[in-house]
Amino acid sequence: MRDKRPVDELSIEELERILAIKKREARLARLAELQRQGRVVETAPVMPPPVIAARPMPLAKPEPIIPKGSSAPLPQFDDGGDGVTFIDTAEMQQRENARRAAARQFVDRLLLLIEIAAVIGVLVIGLLLLRGMQTLERETAEAQRLAEEQRRAGIPTLEPTPTLRIENFVLPGGHTLDRTTGSAQFNFAEVPAHLAPLVQTQWVQPIINRPPPTRETALNLTIPKLNLSQSIVQGVDWEALKQGIGQLPNGVNPSDETGNLVLAAHNDIYGELFRHLDQLEPGDTFTIQTATNLYTYRVSEPYRIVMPNDVYVLESRQGATATLISCYPYQVNDKRIVIFADRIS
Repeated sequence: MRDKRPVDELSIEELERILAIKKREARLARLAELQRQGRVVETAPVMPPPVIAARPMPLAKPEPIIPKGSSAPLPQFDDGGDGVTFIDTAEMQQRENARRAAARQFVDRLLLLIEIAAVIGVLVIGLLLLRGMQTLERETAEAQRLAEEQRRAGIPTLEPTPTLRIENFVLPGGHTLDRTTGSAQFNFAEVPAHLAPLVQTQWVQPIINRPPPTRETALNLTIPKLNLSQSIVQGVDWEALKQGIGQLPNGVNPSDETGNLVLAAHNDIYGELFRHLDQLEPGDTFTIQTATNLYTYRVSEPYRIVMPNDVYVLESRQGATATLISCYPYQVNDKRIVIFADRIS
């Protein structure tokens, strides 16, 4: 039975319940309209909401309040003699929707965290793969290098083409002097007879290939008794002795514990640097300088006069030694003067 009381006679609680019912009926009407349009997806049946019983004030039954312009039915109260039974599922529906929204938000955030972790994992895996590829490339290159060295070690060395090295047969410094013109040239007459044809066909001008200097290479020779201080050039070929004092390229350095350091220079051309070697006597000293040290040598015996083909004077003697060579006698140059010295520093 409808409550026919006017609005002024209704309590605040009753008005709130009426408004809640109106809202629920409006939502139900909207739901019905959506169902009619086919825009509602059927879901599993929901358990009916609980029934909320309220005991209204013992007042007369209110008259139905019909707002202007509205034809919707008013909420009905069941007067059982001791109160009104009011059923409203709108609030519970809102709570359910809020709970579902919170659960959906939690799931979304969890999925976002999972996606971020997956992206980080992919990046880490990619970085590890890149490092693994780089390591593999280095190991492959190293294995290839070792294999190349092993293969090269197995390749036999070809026998070099025979070439004539004059210093193996004739002592350095030999030349002939044209006194009319003052010019000089290599003394081909000193070449042994059995090598003369080979010299004529092969030896025109030697290819100059000087070893690169190191910190232990001989750089300067100083002989105080002869008032001589001159830089040293690597090589005893014709072009080297044009520049000054030349060193035989036999691989010996002043710092070596053993080996014969051979120096040669002209006596009557290109500065006459070794003209007075015959003035050196046993006990006289001279020094050879490198980039790191200064080494002192002492003449061990009187000078020797030898033939141009006495190349034994170039051989190593016991310990660290030095040998000075020049042509002899002055402006004749058909022999060699040789000074032997031992390193004492």
